[in-house]
Amino acid sequence: MTSTSQPVIAFLGLGRMGRPMAMNLVRAGFHVRVWNRTLSKTSDFAAVGGVPAATPADATRGADVVITMLTDGPAVRAAMSGTGPESGLAGAHKGQIWVQMSTVGVAWTERLASDAAARRVTFVDAPVSGSEGPATTGDLVILASGATGAADADAGVRDTLAPVFAALGRSTVWLGAAGAGTSAKLVLNNLLVDLVEVTAEALTFAKGLELDPAAVVELLGQTPLGSPYTVQKARAMIAGDFRPAFALKHAVKDAGLAVDAARASDTRLALTEALLPSWRSAESNGHADDDLSVVYAAGRS
Repeated sequence: MTSTSQPVIAFLGLGRMGRPMAMNLVRAGFHVRVWNRTLSKTSDFAAVGGVPAATPADATRGADVVITMLTDGPAVRAAMSGTGPESGLAGAHKGQIWVQMSTVGVAWTERLASDAAARRVTFVDAPVSGSEGPATTGDLVILASGATGAADADAGVRDTLAPVFAALGRSTVWLGAAGAGTSAKLVLNNLLVDLVEVTAEALTFAKGLELDPAAVVELLGQTPLGSPYTVQKARAMIAGDFRPAFALKHAVKDAGLAVDAARASDTRLALTEALLPSWRSAESNGHADDDLSVVYAAGRS
């Protein structure tokens, strides 16, 4: 580590979530090397003290902590575990901490953890709950797993990551062995997509009964049924405001991962299975980059 005991961080992935997260680390005073597949997206980091890296290996070489925040499992593995000298693990060293924060599902988490173990890199599975707004303000909830705290080494990992996570989120929940964080993220996101589907259905039902959907939303807000998230999404649906907080394409990906994980665990997600065909249709019909609440307007009369 540096002389100030601040870990050197490699941050891979500067998308809608990754960019503000990496910026928050730079602003918190960490030495941050940033890599993105589109190199031009790293240029503005130099102006605020970040260090753009040309390859994943350039970012990870000598870093204490590596954070991946990429689209999906294949994208993470391509960046970290490729066979060439430019991959992230090619620049890794024994004891380096790899914090995998992308939502990749159970099977991919297991593959990536195995890749890390083969290079004697400490793997921490830590997806986040929250969208672009909380990522920007540092208010994410971090669902961490992999360092149980049962041994000195694991306790040291948690100590190293505590200030890093503090710069990224308002709270961190440690959930046990690696993979538990991903499992919790799938549970939360599955509930999220189901809430959006049920909200869209309720508003459509209200219209069919010749009720004013806006009045129904106001009524929801006065009952225990109207959670803040439900009311927020319902108002966005009525207003036709589908600016992406959580893009439909990512919601569809996460819902698919949840269904896969449920089937592998001999569980069934009947509602999620039922909504996926219409959501995938909306995604393929030009709404992939809209907020997931667009399902209210896409394919509903």
